[in-house]
Amino acid sequence: ADFDTKKKKKKAEIYRALNSDPIDVAALRRMAISEGGLLTDEIRCKVWPKLLSVNTDDLPPLPAGKELREDNKDYQQVLLDVRRSLRRFPPEMPDEQREGLQEELIDIILHVLKRNPQLHYYQGYHDIVVTFLLVVGDRLATALVEKLSTHHLRDFMYTTMDNTKDILNCLMPIIDKMSPEVHDFLQNAEVGTIFALSWLITWFGHVLSDFRHVVRLYDFFLACHPLMPIYFAAVIVLHRKQEVLDCECDMASVHHLLSQIPQDLPYESLISKAGELFVQFPPSKLIKKAAWVERTAASTFKDFELASVQQRPDTVLRQRLRERLRGEERLRGEERLRGEERTKSILTKPRTNRFVKLAVVGLTVALGAAALAVVKSALGWAPKFELQIFP
Repeated sequence: ADFDTKKKKKKAEIYRALNSDPIDVAALRRMAISEGGLLTDEIRCKVWPKLLSVNTDDLPPLPAGKELREDNKDYQQVLLDVRRSLRRFPPEMPDEQREGLQEELIDIILHVLKRNPQLHYYQGYHDIVVTFLLVVGDRLATALVEKLSTHHLRDFMYTTMDNTKDILNCLMPIIDKMSPEVHDFLQNAEVGTIFALSWLITWFGHVLSDFRHVVRLYDFFLACHPLMPIYFAAVIVLHRKQEVLDCECDMASVHHLLSQIPQDLPYESLISKAGELFVQFPPSKLIKKAAWVERTAASTFKDFELASVQQRPDTVLRQRLRERLRGEERLRGEERLRGEERTKSILTKPRTNRFVKLAVVGLTVALGAAALAVVKSALGWAPKFELQIFP
């Protein structure tokens, strides 16, 4: 009963955020990350477009499949991959329905590629597209996948794998920060990071058999910075620390162990930990020294336009901080009030480290790390504005 009450309350909060004017995208991000994610596919149909700034009132009609397929260089490969995607559809689904959806899946992929010739198809892309198709249907899926492909997934869609490899190379530094022991073991085994490739480029859609877990992760990733899947990959490896350390320290054994992902992972606690890791070691810290930062989609993410100033994460950050300060003022009286006025003055100089520390400590206490991760990861989404809270 308690779970149902929490679910009802969360549903109400999501609809409140959707119905506010302007739509409270920051609240929707928090809902997508916090326990249980967006709860139902009906809600996802409404919230996913908002997280990607896609206007659902103006969806273009889909072109006829025949004209897309003629003389299309990717058609044969897409066809092969889609035919192999049987297990991505609910097992109880009638063949006829599944075959219809597979045709739609081919059309969505070819449509996005045709409209964006700079994007290149990769094996595993269909695993992401089918998730959207099953949740929101073909027209909306096409719009969402197109936006996603030109932003979050862009690094996987270049002619070479260079950017993808560079993102995979963030995995070991994150693991090292949390467990030097696991990091050194993996280095000694010379296992590399290729075991996590299919996790990253399909957002775990290819490796998880339970569709509920896949969409729960998509809620999380859509609400966050494009590099969040690599933090989640690190958290899975760290969660299996004992298994890893008990394994033979050689490449074949460790690769085999890690590439077989357990299906009974504690998803909610791993999502929360990934959020905390993101807060502790934001991408700017991980990749500051790396030469590749300039050319990845993740590095140019500030160009991703948001619809209104309400969605700007610095606004949310300040508002939360002010709310917390007001609560403390009431509790601690005049003396405390003077201290807090000084704290507030820091808000006018957001570049200072003191502000960053204050925001991180204060908000972690007030909201929990996962919610803070939303606000901070969303920093990467904002248009270029002068308030750069994190360098």
